[in-house]
Amino acid sequence: MAQATVQGKHVSKYFKTQSEARQYLQTLQSQIHDGLTFLGARTTLAEFLEEWLKSYKQSVRSKTFFQYTQIVHQHINPALGKIKLRDLRPDQIQAFYNSKIEGGTSPRTVLIIHAVLHRALNLALRWGMLGRNPAQAVNRPKFKRKEMKTLNEDQVRTLLSASKGTRNEALFWLAVTTGMRQGEILGLKWSDLEWTNKRLHVQRQLQRLKDGGLVFSEPKSAAGKRAIVLSTTIIEKLRNHLNLQQQERQQAGNRWQENDLIFPSTFGTPLDHRNLYRDYKELLKEAGLPNIRFHDLRHYGKLNVMGSVCD
Repeated sequence: MAQATVQGKHVSKYFKTQSEARQYLQTLQSQIHDGLTFLGARTTLAEFLEEWLKSYKQSVRSKTFFQYTQIVHQHINPALGKIKLRDLRPDQIQAFYNSKIEGGTSPRTVLIIHAVLHRALNLALRWGMLGRNPAQAVNRPKFKRKEMKTLNEDQVRTLLSASKGTRNEALFWLAVTTGMRQGEILGLKWSDLEWTNKRLHVQRQLQRLKDGGLVFSEPKSAAGKRAIVLSTTIIEKLRNHLNLQQQERQQAGNRWQENDLIFPSTFGTPLDHRNLYRDYKELLKEAGLPNIRFHDLRHYGKLNVMGSVCD
């Protein structure tokens, strides 16, 4: 048995051999010297992660918190949760990552797992529950981003021509000319638009949680809140879109829920990303265009090569 005193209380653990006990005691005493508390010595990783999630909830967006909670409950806790926080070693974390990769988990997901665990253990350091962050010493898997696909100018013209007369015509024009993200477009309100100055203010984004819920949140980055100067053509498209929306409002009658959204559903509620994705894919197919992601449309606008397409 190896036993030490932490903050006036005994902490002990049993081993098969004296050498293992001595090695453990040496490590434990080093951790105590580095600031290990009694709570840190008794708490399991799963118990700590639950407290970490509670403290972290108010500082991140709903979608991020939901993702972190899933990572903790579905990945980290089943493999490492029963280990005492003080006993968690880099080799255990490394073996966990390796097993995930070997089991078919994508490198990107393992990188997210690492980010969550590393961030949580950093808080344990600040709270005095650990003497070092064991996740600091592991090798993260390499992640290669997929090559981005974009439409050329002729293909963009084809897409916009195919969208003419549809309820999402103005939406697609904004997507390919402004570089806005899908969630930012779906979060736009009429109060964000300055008709006279031709300016559109990005104030929020609509996010879809994995449980199916839709929430409004801050833009993805600090620079996300911005004003975008629109072309005369886009303003015209938005005026036509407003007229179409007024017709939909009349047709919906009492079922209409006013949210001031520029691109709502046919009943005024936030437009589900899945419905827009379905309509977008059908449009690409009908126009005979490459099957690219909606997200990649924004990169065409960011390249600023629209030329005469805008005006």
